[in-house]
Amino acid sequence: MSFSIGIIGLPNVGKSTLFKALTKQSVDISNYPFCTIDPNIGVVAVPDQRLEKIAAVVKPKKVTPTVIEFVDIAGLVRKAHQGEGLGNQFLARIREVDAICQVVRVFKNEKITHVEGRPDPQRDIEIINTELLMKDLETVDKHLEKVRKQAKSDDKKSVEELAILNKIKEALSQEKTLIRQPEIMVNQSLIKELGLLTAKPVIYVFNVSQDPSTRPTASLRDYGLNEQKDYGLSEQSESKATVFDLKTEAELSELTSEEIQELELPSSQLDKLIKTCYQALDLITFYTITGGQETRAWTLRKGLSVPQAGGVVHSDFEEKFIRAEVINWQKLVEADSWASARERGLVRTEGKEYIVQDGDVIEFKI
Repeated sequence: MSFSIGIIGLPNVGKSTLFKALTKQSVDISNYPFCTIDPNIGVVAVPDQRLEKIAAVVKPKKVTPTVIEFVDIAGLVRKAHQGEGLGNQFLARIREVDAICQVVRVFKNEKITHVEGRPDPQRDIEIINTELLMKDLETVDKHLEKVRKQAKSDDKKSVEELAILNKIKEALSQEKTLIRQPEIMVNQSLIKELGLLTAKPVIYVFNVSQDPSTRPTASLRDYGLNEQKDYGLSEQSESKATVFDLKTEAELSELTSEEIQELELPSSQLDKLIKTCYQALDLITFYTITGGQETRAWTLRKGLSVPQAGGVVHSDFEEKFIRAEVINWQKLVEADSWASARERGLVRTEGKEYIVQDGDVIEFKI
């Protein structure tokens, strides 16, 4: 089970720079709009100290982290939903990802062109959000035409779907993103069928010119940005916000940890962004140790059962599931071995109804 994050924003805000820093891939970060036409795709390991500690106890031949995929999507501009700047092509790319990472330019640099003339974070966010909203409205309107015809025949399913679609259209017409409408978000099957863009979790990356890693408490307010009033990014929001100097992060990505230490440079802060993306998608991590051969981390949606977790490892594990032996990773580390943990009664036997918890180490029995 893999999950992907689409990196979006206006042209020349730092999207490809972020992608390069995250994935350590060589990409075009030229100073002109639409230098990225075809999306760059990279897979990034999710930082996980728990996996390292489990491996230190199990001493496997192989250690495999779980991963998350980043997709660098070309810049959107005003009227993208009408096809401006190849907008329809780029908006279609966003449908394919599980969450959105919107890069917002805060730094000022006359040598780097800004498609709107100068950086204005609030305006730039509104431009992108408007394009996503308008595309969703277009999608819903097209689907409404079809469903209205079916509802005229008193088809029960179509009548129910029509009511939901009307609620969705009303919210979008009022410029409300769907991710913040819980009464609408319960209709996941329809939302996924339509590929609605504003129903996706959003992570905002504010690209600043001053390296925030020198100040661990750096926040939007440190850069004159009011996170609640201007952006609605309160702690209760479905959106998350982070602040980075992406130019510095890209430079750090080209150095080894030894070189960073020797040059007394600040360490990269990108791990926290990866974790934020993970959290935004409501994901958890569980582990398998495969008889000491491989210790591996796996990604799972929160709230799924142990047979469903087995299906992530191998399709047979879900179909032929009998039971699972489960232990919290910390208890395993404290016991110093699986055998010792079992002897001490720390390993539990769980059936099909068990809901996997973040940090579970699982041995599937089929």
